[in-house]
Amino acid sequence: MTASKSATAIRLIQAARQTFAGCRHRSLAVPSNPLTEYAFEVSAAQLRFGEGVTREVGMDFQNMKARKVGVFTDKTILNLYPVKAALESLDAAGISYEVFSSCKIEPDQESWEKAIQFARQHDFSHFLAVGGGSVMDTCKVANLYSCYPHAELLEFVNAPIGKGTPIEKPLKPLIAIPTTAGTGSETTGTAAKTGIASRALRPSLGIVDPLNTDSCPREVHINSGLDVLFHSLESYTAIPYNLRTPRPSNPKFRPAYQGRNPISDVFSLWALKTTVKYLPRVARDPSDVEAKTQMLVWECGGTSVPWILVSVALTGPAVFGFTAASAPDRHREAAEIFGAASAARVSDADVGQLIHDRIAQFLVQLGVPRGLNAIGYQSQHIPALVAGTLPQKRVLDLAPADANAEALSQILEKAMSF
Repeated sequence: MTASKSATAIRLIQAARQTFAGCRHRSLAVPSNPLTEYAFEVSAAQLRFGEGVTREVGMDFQNMKARKVGVFTDKTILNLYPVKAALESLDAAGISYEVFSSCKIEPDQESWEKAIQFARQHDFSHFLAVGGGSVMDTCKVANLYSCYPHAELLEFVNAPIGKGTPIEKPLKPLIAIPTTAGTGSETTGTAAKTGIASRALRPSLGIVDPLNTDSCPREVHINSGLDVLFHSLESYTAIPYNLRTPRPSNPKFRPAYQGRNPISDVFSLWALKTTVKYLPRVARDPSDVEAKTQMLVWECGGTSVPWILVSVALTGPAVFGFTAASAPDRHREAAEIFGAASAARVSDADVGQLIHDRIAQFLVQLGVPRGLNAIGYQSQHIPALVAGTLPQKRVLDLAPADANAEALSQILEKAMSF
């Protein structure tokens, strides 16, 4: 074993030991409790990365023996390179297809129902999503409900909003081609916009082509990069997998959101470091090929957590200032990545303010609006925001601190400005 491989193995072993350390301010059972989780699963998505690989998708469907492909995209990119290259590839391979270009950037019930109806009408054998996270999530949902033709819209949406019915059968093969760096939807079994999470939703193949981001405006590059940033930081500071409750009664019920673990730590930490290094470069020069490529590479880690682009940035300083008390060492390490050279000398009690300030400074340098006030929210909106957040249990259950109504209110109040 080479020295570098030995060092990597040692880091993984150390990470595994650290993962079993409990969160300081989380009222949960100890790992010996039979109701507490004791295992995590790693389920890797198949990915292809490289400039121009979008043009291979026709051959992929040919190899899959596709009969008819449902292509999902949005009107913004319908006539741009990513969709043109994909459709030309399908034509060259002789693949029959129909295009649904009415995906909304932030899907609502009407747009989901239109997509589902389209999929049910055409009897597709395979699906292709070309676009950002909303397009990929819409395509996943259309695939799901076309395989369950009599299911109502809330059938598979996570409780308490929906019924949370498990997806018991395989869906049709789906290839996802992202056009932004951030959502990671091409690697995950999650349709975040609908609150549906299942390994059955995971694409058969993710095709990550740096050329597909060339047409993105600077603001989209920044917002997508912030998605990567906060996905990775939340993943790295989430509750350890072995403190999550309840333990599933059957392995098939183990959720996609399992908490941090030694494998996710590797991807999360490096994604955080890479984003802090390269996102400012993309912001300064959106044509910086190396920086854009690095952003896309670390999206492939599959560390995504469903936060909505820039909105997570506005609450980010307050959120991680709040969670710092649960895992000071991890937040201290994150602060160092953001440039806090003196983080090692900061007391546990002060780590929260440190990470808050370092994240805020990073965001200000990118030109991000300075808090919720900047986009029109006021303190009187907090009760409604809290009420909308509390039902999102699949995400809140991984918070390393108790995310109750009082805590959420405090976070949102502090997030009004930074």
